[in-house]
Amino acid sequence: MTTRRRTTALIGDDNTVVVAGKSLTWRTLHKLPQLPSPAAVLVDNGADALAALRHHAVHGTELLVATSSRVDEYMREELGESGFSIVLPDGVVTPARLKRVEESGRAWLLTSGSTGRPKRIGHTLESLTTVTGDQPPRTWLLPYSPGTYAWWQVVTMSLTQRDQGLVVIEPHELEEWPLIAAQHGVTAASGTPTFWRQAIYRDSEALAAVPLEQITLGGEPVDQPILDQLRELFPKTRISWIYASSEVGASIVVHDGKAGFPREWLQRTPDPDRPMLSVEGDELVIRSPHHGAGLVGAVHTGDRIEYDGDRVLITGRLDTDEINVGGSKVSAGVVRSVLMAHPSVAWARVFARKAPLVGRMVAAEVVVSQALGPITDADLVQWCSSRLPDYGVPRRIRFLDEIPQKETLKSDV
Repeated sequence: MTTRRRTTALIGDDNTVVVAGKSLTWRTLHKLPQLPSPAAVLVDNGADALAALRHHAVHGTELLVATSSRVDEYMREELGESGFSIVLPDGVVTPARLKRVEESGRAWLLTSGSTGRPKRIGHTLESLTTVTGDQPPRTWLLPYSPGTYAWWQVVTMSLTQRDQGLVVIEPHELEEWPLIAAQHGVTAASGTPTFWRQAIYRDSEALAAVPLEQITLGGEPVDQPILDQLRELFPKTRISWIYASSEVGASIVVHDGKAGFPREWLQRTPDPDRPMLSVEGDELVIRSPHHGAGLVGAVHTGDRIEYDGDRVLITGRLDTDEINVGGSKVSAGVVRSVLMAHPSVAWARVFARKAPLVGRMVAAEVVVSQALGPITDADLVQWCSSRLPDYGVPRRIRFLDEIPQKETLKSDV
């Protein structure tokens, strides 16, 4: 028989939560019916996701929360066969196909699926709450898709710390989030580099009007151009980038305004309370106290690194970042950073394309800033030619009308 955690008060219960235009608190969020346990709660709005999280925090029910669009029929069947009851957005419950003993207090996350189908990673509220020190009073923007690791990072801070309010941004509000944030006095915001590029591209003046004291980036390679653009808009704001994942938790935090992290961090003295970073070949390897359940020792992240002087840059995924052009290898991430450094480029994606003789060549998709004049592919080829070896210069450049963005706030970069 499973023993549930007894109902207890939550430190952040009286923090303000703005959702769907309504100003509530964690305590006054609408209450969900008693959830089965284990339960996979599929939601179509932020309020239901937050209510499911609070229910989990109070009662210790075994929970997976995600948007219904991220969990297809195949995954629903898989969850049912793994002992989860499926709770749909309309409240209809499909009982689990397998009866098993619940893992009280277990919180399950789905990975982003960047390497294939999303995987299920087990955590607890404690392992997901990595910000434990006292924080200055803040109002946080919450644009992330419910149930993702980044979503958990923001909401657990609000639930476990005083004076950490939330302003929830639903998918249909993403284009106008700076206006909503300014209206509700948002002072801290976390998003992917694509999220921040979108905001600058659409309306940099509206973005600059948000009274931000803390800007955080993560979820994708963080390059120098986006850090510099944000610094120009917010000269007095603290700008941080974080390397975090469902598997290893928040493992790298950098506040110095530079892409990458100091190379000396690879030689730090082992400490069981701090993530340890190393490199095998070109791959980043992490040993983390915040790792998911069942992950022991070194975790091979699948992310490729390059050295730039005293910095270690994370350029992209091992299986897609390296492009072999006739035997010469170039990093797609490095080429992307060069393109992004052009003043007229708002976003770029670099990839390999088949080519005669050399087998592969470098190609790119680009979105041009609306604020500047027209630019041609020849202009960009010339720009890259003076900054990259010949084999790394994009030979095919396609212009897109807008920056592509997934539900996870990421794009294929």
